[in-house]
Amino acid sequence: MEAKQILLGASLMLLAACGGQTSKNNDAALTGNVKIDGSSTVYPITEAIAEEYRVVAPNVKVTVGVSGTGGGFKKFSRGETDINDASRPIKTSEAEACRGNNIEYVSLMIAYDGLAVVVNPQNDWVDYFTVEELKKIWEPSAEGKIMKWSDIRPKWPNERINLYGPDAASGTYDYFTEAVVGESGKSRGDFTNSSDDNVLVQGIATDKYSLGFFGLAYYEENMSKLKVIGVDNGKGVVIPSFESVSNSSYTPLSRPVFIYVSKAAAQRPEVKGFVNFYIDKAGSISKDVGYVSLPAELYTKAKEEFGTFTR
Repeated sequence: MEAKQILLGASLMLLAACGGQTSKNNDAALTGNVKIDGSSTVYPITEAIAEEYRVVAPNVKVTVGVSGTGGGFKKFSRGETDINDASRPIKTSEAEACRGNNIEYVSLMIAYDGLAVVVNPQNDWVDYFTVEELKKIWEPSAEGKIMKWSDIRPKWPNERINLYGPDAASGTYDYFTEAVVGESGKSRGDFTNSSDDNVLVQGIATDKYSLGFFGLAYYEENMSKLKVIGVDNGKGVVIPSFESVSNSSYTPLSRPVFIYVSKAAAQRPEVKGFVNFYIDKAGSISKDVGYVSLPAELYTKAKEEFGTFTR
């Protein structure tokens, strides 16, 4: 995390030295507010871009909240926010809530992310998990049944598994349960959950018999405290990394992440300016904060899509 903060600080200093000349839309003259909420997974990208935008548009107040993808969509569907960070596509029920309140929106893909399955560094018995083993651990019927490490593989310790994961409002939780269990939002309930990934990191880092999951970027920030485990989907064990996420070999636990922009909000110059700036910066900033950037042509496509949306 410190290295990433240094990189971000250096980029901000360079941007300030250039007098904010990266802006092509006279952002320095803009005023107003941009309200963002949603995914904790997408938060590091959005906050880093918001920090840079505050330099080129100092009179625009950009606030970034973290209430989870689902919690963010609730606010977004009520018109309380301009942009929602999302680590999964919008659900049918959320889209219906938006329609019910006349909230039109556009979905913009901004980066790729992988989910990291992690254990405590003192764990010396797990070499990898199969997708079937992860399902065996996390499916609803596992509660009260799969309670010890030896319940997964007999040679593993006869010690209780202490599970950690994002809460039910998290898009990461939805994605993991859909990819592993087979149904979004369905899992055993007897695990320590939090909307704050740092709480999960701390729990796993201090618990020898822990097992958890969250976005790859949070593992990258805390790799000295955690041990990442490879996953075998039937085609061999793959460790999550920038390369394995970008080339789609880390399946089924890699995914795109998004921002959703309200059409009403996008008519305001400060929101339109911020989103255009976001798309321009998403590729480089995603790398800086631990995600995998999209191919350049997809950012070009997003820029064109947003331009059409705001006409």
